[in-house]
Amino acid sequence: MEMPINPARPLRMHIDLNSCFTTIEQQANPLIRRKPVVVAAYDTPGGMILAASYEAKALGIKLGVNVRDARRIYPGLIVMMPDPDKYIDANRRFRELLLKYTDLVVAKSVDEYAVDFTASPALRRGETLAQIGMSIKQDIKQSIGEYVTVNVGIGANRFLAKLAAGLNKPDGLDEITIKNLRQIYSKVSLVDLPGINVRYQARLNLAGIYTPLDFLDAPLPVLRKEVFKGIVGYYWYLRLRGYEVDDMDFGRKTFGHQYALSQKTTDLNELSRLLMKLCEKTGRRLRRAGFTASGVHLWLGFEDHSRSSHGKRLGYELYSTQSIYQAALKLLNSAVSDSRVTNMAVSVYGLDSAGFKQLDLFADPEQDTWSIATTSDKINDRYGEFSVIPALMANMQDTILKRVSFGRADYL
Repeated sequence: MEMPINPARPLRMHIDLNSCFTTIEQQANPLIRRKPVVVAAYDTPGGMILAASYEAKALGIKLGVNVRDARRIYPGLIVMMPDPDKYIDANRRFRELLLKYTDLVVAKSVDEYAVDFTASPALRRGETLAQIGMSIKQDIKQSIGEYVTVNVGIGANRFLAKLAAGLNKPDGLDEITIKNLRQIYSKVSLVDLPGINVRYQARLNLAGIYTPLDFLDAPLPVLRKEVFKGIVGYYWYLRLRGYEVDDMDFGRKTFGHQYALSQKTTDLNELSRLLMKLCEKTGRRLRRAGFTASGVHLWLGFEDHSRSSHGKRLGYELYSTQSIYQAALKLLNSAVSDSRVTNMAVSVYGLDSAGFKQLDLFADPEQDTWSIATTSDKINDRYGEFSVIPALMANMQDTILKRVSFGRADYL
């Protein structure tokens, strides 16, 4: 028997800050408003574009292209380097104003929030969710800035709310209900659905599913056995009908940092210095979140487009920057290639709560590294990032700069 569309009142909201990085830059500087602006990893010709204003997007400038190609499209393009502190401050203001409406607020990325109004006192006052959405839009302009706009989507589950938030950008507000769900599905493509990429689209096409309406009407056995080959098919069956299956936290699995080298090199000494700073940034995140790790992974990209990817599970806890670095350095020394390194990434996995550490009567080197790492973090928290650093990182303040990830926001 086919499951009906969820008849429950839509009480989930997805809020997406439009063109986050560039909009915040335009808010901060009125002189660049309504102009083609991009934020790039680096303002050099090879720097990759991380965010584009709507004016830049209208010219065909897309994310992921480099500055050189973007300027070929529009020579007058305004290129800016990221300002993470500015974006983190906007994210903090964003979250604080949402918490005035309900405490069920979950950051999905630096510019997106999923909000559950199931127990919100605002609804008990008789306001509709659409009215609350309009109030939030005004609050954002007052808190973050008058130039900042957001898209608001409302649905019975997170999936439909996110889909609704993407329907009319920028500055839209849309609601998907049991009454208009099929109509909405008829106007979008498979890859417009949150979570469906071209790979999943190809799978669906092989099963004769070419549109979201085909997807909605597909029998559960087809989704479970032919398309997704498992429980994921059942989750999609529920998700498309407005039932909540995404309101869960699977926990953090890794911490890491990556870097695209501005100067490609095979010099092991230089790579070791870069590795140390990557390990310091990784370690800071690990310790700030209250974890230890038991494994380390090193990924290298080379100029000849080859890759090296190796990880190792260790028989001891990784906590200090030095312990992470020593483990990662062994992986670096074992990586063999005649080609210059262009990209480097370090991550730690096998996470466990740092918790309380039992000290021995007689101190050992491991205890010393824990104490040094904790004390250094406190100094850096108080006096500024990298006030205290390993000697190997000397004069690297302009290398591997602070970044804000779109993908996660739990570090904010």
